[in-house]
Amino acid sequence: MGGLGKTTLAKKVYDNKRMVEHFDCRAWITVSQSFKMEEVLRNVIKQFYLARKESIPDGTDAMDEMSLITRLREYLEDKRYVVVFDDVWKLEFWRFIKYILPENKRGSRIVITTRNVEVGSAVKESSFHYIHNLQALPPESSWELFCKKAFQGCFCPPELEEISLAIVKRCEGLPLAIVAMGGALSTKEKNELEWQKFNNSLGSQLESNPHLENITKILSLSYDDLPHYLKSCFVYFAIFPEDYSINCGRLIRLWIAEGFVKGKKGITLEQVAEEYLTELIHRSLVQLSYVDYRGKIRSCRVHDLMREIILRKAEELSLCRSFGEEDSSFDGKFRRGSVQKSTDNVVEAINRNPQIRSILLFDIDAVPMLFTGTSLTNFKLLKVLDFEDAPLYSVPEDLGNLFHLRYLSLRRTKVKMLPKSIGKLQNLQTLDLKHSLVDALPVEIEKLQKLHHILSYSYNYHSVGQLPSVRVLVGEVIGSMVELQKLCYVEANHGKGLIAELGKLKQLRKLGITNLMEEDGLSLCASISNMKYLEALCICARDDDILKLETISDPPRYLRTLYLQ
Repeated sequence: MGGLGKTTLAKKVYDNKRMVEHFDCRAWITVSQSFKMEEVLRNVIKQFYLARKESIPDGTDAMDEMSLITRLREYLEDKRYVVVFDDVWKLEFWRFIKYILPENKRGSRIVITTRNVEVGSAVKESSFHYIHNLQALPPESSWELFCKKAFQGCFCPPELEEISLAIVKRCEGLPLAIVAMGGALSTKEKNELEWQKFNNSLGSQLESNPHLENITKILSLSYDDLPHYLKSCFVYFAIFPEDYSINCGRLIRLWIAEGFVKGKKGITLEQVAEEYLTELIHRSLVQLSYVDYRGKIRSCRVHDLMREIILRKAEELSLCRSFGEEDSSFDGKFRRGSVQKSTDNVVEAINRNPQIRSILLFDIDAVPMLFTGTSLTNFKLLKVLDFEDAPLYSVPEDLGNLFHLRYLSLRRTKVKMLPKSIGKLQNLQTLDLKHSLVDALPVEIEKLQKLHHILSYSYNYHSVGQLPSVRVLVGEVIGSMVELQKLCYVEANHGKGLIAELGKLKQLRKLGITNLMEEDGLSLCASISNMKYLEALCICARDDDILKLETISDPPRYLRTLYLQ
């Protein structure tokens, strides 16, 4: 069943140093219930190339299924490979994939995790194929895991032992439930009265919901035990697809745009939101997907069992609703909607909810006319429009009529131009243009005094000089946006005042600037000296220009990342 630790165990093996060195290339693919075989094959190919630090061949994204199969088999012909297919639900998946990956007599391995006994049985076609049936944890291991979470690895105080043992027993050896209970209790005072109250709540929930499985009830208590400021943040995960790895920066910016994050004196909303996310992780309600070389959490996800709780709560609260291919109709009210497979019913449901606050698109083949035509601007209360990865080519000219819009993402879309009406979006906080085709900001952007983030391109460490950055049409535009915290990447417009204007952005945490010339050095140093909170700085000079940066009188004390090219 879910939560036994299948993925955790497989990942432990997959990341083992000996295993990494043993195979020529490797890939980890999360399959889950809804998968597209083309995307699975494309992901396998990309991960194999990246594992060997090779460039992904041009045209991979445009290949059809047969071309991908041919490419994959040719690539693996002389290599020892390992692939993990995590969370396989359907027998058809294995029957298809086993004929695609070549048996090349080089000691390659395929690992599958599944809850479906039929899938497990189908894989075992000979004595060389091994099935490991994961069991629930025995009492001693359950207790050890609980103490590790609840007491940070320390011993359980004697006065709490009886209550703790009773809570552990209710978890029935399921690691996910044990760490969720331990995570919740780790935030409480270590006194008998407080813990007894928690145990009583758990007991009453188990009695009052006889139709639910015990484990589901136990996990529900993790939600009930959350402080009020975390509940909406946690339920918001319902808006993302199953097994979706969520970029933490994106999640934090969305939480802020939705109004879930309350300000604290002396720190930014982004820092408060990071604290929220860290607390959810410490409570074991949210799992880490990727942590970078600095130890910063870059992506996260929720377990399928947790997601079931979240979806139920989201529906109860009318907080958000996700639509997929399996949806035939939906008549209820909802404030936030994510479209995961485009259907007519989705458009109808959204049209029936003029009060909708947020629209997010995931993995769709075509963008419905509703989101590209003027009818979009009928939704006057929209705060969030997230088109990331959508096949979108333009946005409505009257986009500026969405006065309440706080978050606009055109990341990895085909949009080339922003309408001048963007200057009316007085409440816009995030403008995400990364990997889009937008290469210039209209002068009207100077009116957006509440902008915190302008994201135009993510540099990579090998070819930043060749990658596009966004041009600001008038230098004086940027300096008026004094709330900006992230500006990356902007192209220097020599002699037009941009670099001097950057010095007015005293709240900046991240700055990326490209196409600098030798004469820009003094002005750039003066501007950087004003950025007291700067954490990341990327400076790219033109090919033969030498930038003299030694005149920075007071280097930013919080700087963590410096990239010079």
